[in-house]
Amino acid sequence: MAKRVGIFGGTFDPIHIGHLRGALEVAEQLGFEELRLIPSARPPHRDAPQVSAADRLAMVEQAVVGVPPLRVDDRELKRDKPSYSIDTLESLRAELAAADQLFLLLGWDAFCGLPTWHRWEELLDHCHILVLQRPDADNEAPEALRDLLAARSVSDPQTLSGPSGQIAFVWQTPLAVSASQIRSLLASGKSVRFLVPDAVLAYIHARGLYRAPN
Repeated sequence: MAKRVGIFGGTFDPIHIGHLRGALEVAEQLGFEELRLIPSARPPHRDAPQVSAADRLAMVEQAVVGVPPLRVDDRELKRDKPSYSIDTLESLRAELAAADQLFLLLGWDAFCGLPTWHRWEELLDHCHILVLQRPDADNEAPEALRDLLAARSVSDPQTLSGPSGQIAFVWQTPLAVSASQIRSLLASGKSVRFLVPDAVLAYIHARGLYRAPN
């Protein structure tokens, strides 16, 4: 039987319930054997993370304990270069059987930015793309992606076939939580209880992360 493996990357600075709930919903909806959360080391399209790679990795590890099929993959943190998704997909695909399905989860904003990604035209050679959409979203894809969507999108993510090559949209329960909001609350001394898992909150406090500079 072909395996179904999802990957969900991000700085996770810090990981929060929005990341985790969205990942778990998709994993259950599509029957993934595993969904790998991949912390990025030096994301080429974003500011540098506020805390170290080791701390961000540790928080993700704490967050997924006892939550199959979520697991952590640290391959991007081991690379001494920017975290390009195409490199991650190539290395993952080399570890899987030819028939295994690989799914790249992207938020809408990240998907719209695909034309600026390194070797972005090759992504679908290695995976399917699942675009996470909220029910209240009302956006159009940029012109650079419209031909791709016309050729490669399917209306029902359950019908994605083969190991790679197609795009589908997955509707998500909206959770208005952001890492920047959490960092701001922590810097001002306010509580982020219930916005991050308890184990992540304990780690943040134990390490003194995201405090305002004295």
